[in-house]
Amino acid sequence: MGEITNAYSSIFEPKLIEEIADVASIIDFDEGDLLIEIGQYIKQMPLLINGAIKILREDKVEGELLLYFLEKGDTCAMTLACCLGDTKSEIRAVAETRGTVAMIPIGKMEEWLGKYKSWRNFVFSSYNKRLSEMLSAIDNLAFMKMDERLLNYLREKAKVNQSSLIANTHQEIAYELNTSRVVVSRLLKALENEGIIKLNRNIIQLLK
Repeated sequence: MGEITNAYSSIFEPKLIEEIADVASIIDFDEGDLLIEIGQYIKQMPLLINGAIKILREDKVEGELLLYFLEKGDTCAMTLACCLGDTKSEIRAVAETRGTVAMIPIGKMEEWLGKYKSWRNFVFSSYNKRLSEMLSAIDNLAFMKMDERLLNYLREKAKVNQSSLIANTHQEIAYELNTSRVVVSRLLKALENEGIIKLNRNIIQLLK
């Protein structure tokens, strides 16, 4: 219960935190773990206690596209929609770092909507936050040049990992940005020449 209290005491009242602790399944995950797969029926809602999770959308032809990151105190609005609508997941959730998640049964999600104002506010604000992030992702695709998208990606990765060092290969970055490794390598070199990053072997250091 201590971890749940630490993550959500500023959001939920003590009684609700007690109920969460009673019914939640606590799951530890490692970096790279697949937590939710596309096409999977979701019967529980995740509350992130610590760590970071990336939410990806699949392109049948090109690969994946990063939509947003979940951090401590977050949930996934698309998972909420799947739970309440009893539909299959349209996203893939992969652990960005090690962490812990509390899984809440669907029945409790619905019960708490009528019982706790803080829970209703949390659900609605989660929808709004994720919608804004998905609109931002659409804007990035539609209006931003690839170098701007790449820099935004690096800064977001540094933020959720709480480190200026980003341990991803050029191919991994290309996959998440839905572009080619050649393009990513060229743009990273340009950012290095501008003094924004420093390139090392499979490590990118964000300087600005």
